[in-house]
Amino acid sequence: MENSNRISVEEYCTFYSIEASFVQQLNDYGLIEVGYTEKESFITYDQLPDLEKYTRMHYDLEINIPGIEAINHLLKRVQYLQREVKRLREETGNNQSA
Repeated sequence: MENSNRISVEEYCTFYSIEASFVQQLNDYGLIEVGYTEKESFITYDQLPDLEKYTRMHYDLEINIPGIEAINHLLKRVQYLQREVKRLREETGNNQSA
């Protein structure tokens, strides 16, 4: 993987003034995927929006990791249901908003 598509966990944690153990816990719960080289651990740029969202939930709203996992699951479920409603509306030719 190219270095230009990733950021080190240390750099992210320094920028946001958070503990690296928080990022590792998110990895342990499967919420993000931390990659490793011989010298550092890193996350890819495409994971940054989710990581920033989880960081705000934890540090600003004081939500623990299991709570973040539950919220993430529910948000994904809502997004799936919204897509399903849209698909069904398109299928029936009824494109009205809810």
